[in-house]
Formats: sequence, structure tokens, C-alpha cells
Amino acid sequence: MQKKVVVAITGASGSIYPARLLSKLLQIQNQWSAIGVVVTNNAKEVWQVETGTTFKPEPAFSYYSTTDFNAPFASGSGRFDTMIIIPCSMGVLGRIAAGISNDLITRAADVVLKERRKLICVVRETPYSLVHIKNMEALTLAGGIICPATPSYYSKPQTIEAVADTVVDRVLDLAGFDIASYRWGQEPDS
Repeated sequence: MQKKVVVAITGASGSIYPARLLSKLLQIQNQWSAIGVVVTNNAKEVWQVETGTTFKPEPAFSYYSTTDFNAPFASGSGRFDTMIIIPCSMGVLGRIAAGISNDLITRAADVVLKERRKLICVVRETPYSLVHIKNMEALTLAGGIICPATPSYYSKPQTIEAVADTVVDRVLDLAGFDIASYRWGQEPDS
């Protein structure tokens, strides 16, 4: 069965992560039937600063405004099985943890949690305050997955993209996609 996934991009630093995620999702189109994307205005500004390019929608995905509560994943009946918030700002994380559904991202996250589906929050902040940690605990107890944007280096990544891919590949694994990725114990690519 093909997946239906929501990808939310917030204004936290780390635009390389959603850029790599969307690129990799294009490579595995046979594994999903719908990708809904929500990008905040802050995310577009951060994207511009960090990449030097304007965020451009990819035609293979469906895009929704943060105020579009008619999006199919704003209701459990839309049956989207996974939501990935990448990067996930601590403000968005806090609103989700507190049950505040004031935009499409927080509403969709609320729906995913209430339907007992998969919510993956790729938090990108350092250090964490006690408030951040308590919000991550609340989300974990509610069934969400906290996946910090913490790269691994045992695959010996040689480029910034390869470093980011160590996080993105982990996210795709958590989402249940079948991807070709470095696995612990195998020889790194030369």
C-alpha cells in the first residue's frame, strides 16, 4: 500500500533537511500516493537565507497554505498515515504539545496524533531548554517521534548533502519507506 504523507517545513534553521527529503521522495514515487506540503512564511525566508534560492514548489507534490483547513489531512478521514515536520521549530513543537491547533501544521499534527498515526518531528535547536525537553516528552507520550537533526558520521560523509542525508535517511526509515541507505556495519562508500 502506498503512503500518504504530510511534510511540514517550519522556520527553524536547517533548510537543507527538507530540500534533501523532498528530493529523495521524488526518487521513491512508487512508494507514495500523495505528498502534501505545508511551508511557513518564515521557512521560505530561512530557505532563501540558507540556500540563496527561492523556495520553488515541486509539481509532483500538493502544496497547501498554513491557513487552508480544507486540506485533506486536516481531518482524520483524509487518512494520511505519516506527518514529517522538518525542520520542526520549538514554537511549533510547543503548540502541538499543548494541543493548540492554530494553523494547518498544528492541526494536521493534532489529527495524526489523535488517529494514532505517525508524527515525526525533526527538531533543530541547540541547546534544549527545560521547556523544550518537557514539550518533547509530552509529544513522545502522545505517540510522536522526536528525531533531532543530529547527523551521524560513521558512514564518513564527504559533503554537506551527505551529512544532511544521514538525518533524512533516518527520517525516511522511521516513516516506513524502503530506501537504499548506509547501514551500520557495512563499508562506507569510497
